[in-house]
Amino acid sequence: MEKKYITNEDLKKHNKSGDLWIAIQGKVYNVSDWIKTHPGGDTVILNLVGQDVTDAFIAFHPGTAWHHLEKLFTGYHIRDFEVSEVSRDYRRMAADFRKLGLFESKGHVTLYTLAFIAAMFAGVLYGVLGCTSLLAHQFAAALLGLLWIQSAYIGHDSGHYVIMTNKSYNKFAQLLSGNCLTGISIAWWKWTHNAHHIACNSLDYDPDLQHIPVFAVSTKFFNSITSRFYDRKLTFDPVARFLISYQHWTYYPVMCFGRINLFIQTFLLLFSKREFPDRALNFAGILVFWTWFPLLVSCLPNWPERFLFVFTSFTVTALQHIQFTLNHFAADVYVGPPTGSDWFEKQAAGTIDISCQSYMDWFYGGLQFQLEHHLFPRLPRCHLRKVSPVVQELCKKHNLPYRSLSWWEANVWTIRTLKKAAYQARDVANPVVKNLVWEALNTHG
Repeated sequence: MEKKYITNEDLKKHNKSGDLWIAIQGKVYNVSDWIKTHPGGDTVILNLVGQDVTDAFIAFHPGTAWHHLEKLFTGYHIRDFEVSEVSRDYRRMAADFRKLGLFESKGHVTLYTLAFIAAMFAGVLYGVLGCTSLLAHQFAAALLGLLWIQSAYIGHDSGHYVIMTNKSYNKFAQLLSGNCLTGISIAWWKWTHNAHHIACNSLDYDPDLQHIPVFAVSTKFFNSITSRFYDRKLTFDPVARFLISYQHWTYYPVMCFGRINLFIQTFLLLFSKREFPDRALNFAGILVFWTWFPLLVSCLPNWPERFLFVFTSFTVTALQHIQFTLNHFAADVYVGPPTGSDWFEKQAAGTIDISCQSYMDWFYGGLQFQLEHHLFPRLPRCHLRKVSPVVQELCKKHNLPYRSLSWWEANVWTIRTLKKAAYQARDVANPVVKNLVWEALNTHG
């Protein structure tokens, strides 16, 4: 049978509700109905409709997903189908990793981490219930913060690939590590995190950069751009201008209370009209957290100790919030939707790795290899260090950025980015008489 063809320009027209087409390796698929049941949610598809999405599809899907495409095939092929050299090398790399069995070989990281979490939880209970000293209670609080960090990594891993023996156990691991232990809905995490991966560092499409009125990593936010993820205007008003003017000072204190924002975001989703899988299970998991955590805190002898316990646990967990922002705040940003034709390039531009010794991999959850993770989100974290040199070589070959900074350097870069936007926000507020501190710091360039 003779092949039917359309052009990329024709494909772009199919980008409206009820008429959603994508192309994968030159074949065109109609995902108008499939989007409603897509396991990764509708946002990731809506951000890429009307274009070729081969690289993103390869990144997020196992080999078993390919056979689902045939029932969505429109019968059309792309006449002007082309593959860039970068994409060609990326796909070859993904195929090589698949042949080596890297995506299926998960090691024992999950087992060790779950055992570590169980031991820490026992330590927290003993510190609060079995000890009476303030020092012991503070140690328990710090241990709880570390538990939340490690539990978040389990939730993160299980959201990207099956870390358990089957999907049912994997869902249990998600709800336990996310909803029950940390109080953060895995449904909320999937919704925002998948969008972040697809639109890495897009100011209007990536929710992980949209922190107005508290933070702004780019002066483009001063134009009150519209968030395509939240579907609302990110208004740069006098309150936002004031807060952002001092964001390089408030960055670390805000991170200490960043967990509160995650709790709020969880409740906003759970009580919203938005449809998402396993709503009842997500509610039940959150109920478990808000049962055991307040009960645990109430066992402390007085309110000052209770406040100090919560503050210390939140402050320790702030290390993870800081890590996630270090990976992106000082990287390149852009405005507009993501495009399927420059997948590798956008991931390289929008990420920053954090260099560390291999014995610290457990602390970072593998996410210090941020670019490697963004290129291969399904790759178990135990392999990220192994593939890092290969990714570096590919970046070098195509003259793409590969940034790997120490923890200290990454903090310096992030504060510098926030400071630059802060001073420019002050200039917007008072374009004639500049802030005296700004003048002192910039007199000699």
